[in-house]
Amino acid sequence: MESQRTFLFIGLLLVTFLLFTEWSKEQTAANADTSAVTQQVAGPANNDQADVPASSQADVPMQATVATRSVISVTTDVLAVKIDTRGGDIVEAKLLQHAETHGSDQPYLLLGEFEGKEYFAQSGLIGLNGPDASSQGRPVYQSEQTSYTLNGDELRVPLTFVDSKGVQFSKTFVFKPGQYNVALEYDVTNPTADPVQVQLYTQIKRTVQEKGSMVDQTYLGAAYGTSEEPYEKYSFSDMADANLNKNTQGGYVAFIQHYFVSAWVPGQENNNTIYSSLRNNNSIIGVKGEATNIQANGTAQLTATYYMGPKDTDALEALHEDLDLTVDYGWLWFISQPLLSLLKFLHSIIGNWGLAIIAITLIVKTFLYPLTKAQYTSMAKMRMLQPKMQALKERYGDDRQKFGQAMMEMYRKEKVNPMGGCFPLLLQMPIFLALFYVFLESTELRHAEFMLWLTDLSSKDPYYVLPILFGASMFLTQKLQPMTVTDPMQQKMMTWMPVIFSVFFIWFPSGLVLYWLVSNLISIAQMLYIYRGMEKKGMKVRG
Repeated sequence: MESQRTFLFIGLLLVTFLLFTEWSKEQTAANADTSAVTQQVAGPANNDQADVPASSQADVPMQATVATRSVISVTTDVLAVKIDTRGGDIVEAKLLQHAETHGSDQPYLLLGEFEGKEYFAQSGLIGLNGPDASSQGRPVYQSEQTSYTLNGDELRVPLTFVDSKGVQFSKTFVFKPGQYNVALEYDVTNPTADPVQVQLYTQIKRTVQEKGSMVDQTYLGAAYGTSEEPYEKYSFSDMADANLNKNTQGGYVAFIQHYFVSAWVPGQENNNTIYSSLRNNNSIIGVKGEATNIQANGTAQLTATYYMGPKDTDALEALHEDLDLTVDYGWLWFISQPLLSLLKFLHSIIGNWGLAIIAITLIVKTFLYPLTKAQYTSMAKMRMLQPKMQALKERYGDDRQKFGQAMMEMYRKEKVNPMGGCFPLLLQMPIFLALFYVFLESTELRHAEFMLWLTDLSSKDPYYVLPILFGASMFLTQKLQPMTVTDPMQQKMMTWMPVIFSVFFIWFPSGLVLYWLVSNLISIAQMLYIYRGMEKKGMKVRG
């Protein structure tokens, strides 16, 4: 009976989870649409300039330079980037080591324009003399080349601009081989007789977007970190409700999606302001530094780093100690991270992600065997008490108070804890949930091959073999544990439970279904081993 209750409990949790996420998605869309309609009326005609955040000062600089806008192409071994000379924003980024779809020769388009939706990395200088705060629009930078290719240890892409007062601005992107992060260097040279003041801002702009499907429950939205809050999500609906405004030393801002992330990391020694906005269905999350004064005939440099690539925990942690938390393992991240390290270690030895999943499932199930043994032992003892339980029911009839007292007395005499079957299961659930998020979030499993027909562990089984095998393993588990429930409705539900779960798993990534199938098979083997040991002691544990 405990096993059937467990299946019912898991099924109820799964249905509740899916219903809740669908409700959240509808709320997000509703809030975002409401904001878009409200703000379209007041939206400025110049959307490019409207993206620039307000500076700390009310005055804005004048700008006289007029240049032709163009797009610069930058290619490294892992990135193909396009930079708009108006403002020097990154308006497109393709990840050359990641295919757009499984089997495709097209690189994955992370940043750019997607069917009318925008996803850009913006940066600039505001403040009293910041060229991006000019009432005439953002500066159009000049570049010596229209395309750059990384050939050595470093590629520098300089953009230059001179304002009407003669102040020189150099905006340089620095690329390195094998890296998805690019350094941003702003060099300001003030040849005038007066001091100038600028303020660096870096931000990510993305059109409000819904998640792809009901099965894909990974987070899509913004996030940030401060000196007090290492990782906080700030969804599209949060932006619609209120603009973010937090002061912090250091910090970061990011936009997260399944398998990939982009993030701005400002200077960690500086006092910064993290902000957000949502206008015309476009969301922005960014960070502003402090105003920097540059004396007459002086120079200054302001820097930041932008990451645009896969959710590589090591690379993200190298940029900021908390940025690896954007690999969203939920509140069980402290269990998921070591499990991911173990999975990577196993893959480095075995060389196949599918076999690595099987190996880590075997290790985890072996590690949890004492809890599993306690669970099945308690369940077996409960089943052995069913005849006595039935006798108590017949003796006390509808007198539930006396029946309860007699039942507790029986448990006491037989030294059986009625919760003994559930408690070990509850202790195991955090580990299984942590593994679930590891398989769901790990970029390494995207388009990873296993064998035979399973050529992409991040996609559903094309022939539904794994979901069917999973249902069969669940059915076998039920057969090994004879149904003891007497209620006809519960019996029907339990009979159809393997079919219901199999249907659910049809749309799940095959790597996840593989994990559940292997876990079920190991559980069956452990259950048979435990029951055989009990039967050798003279205990009748099976019907």
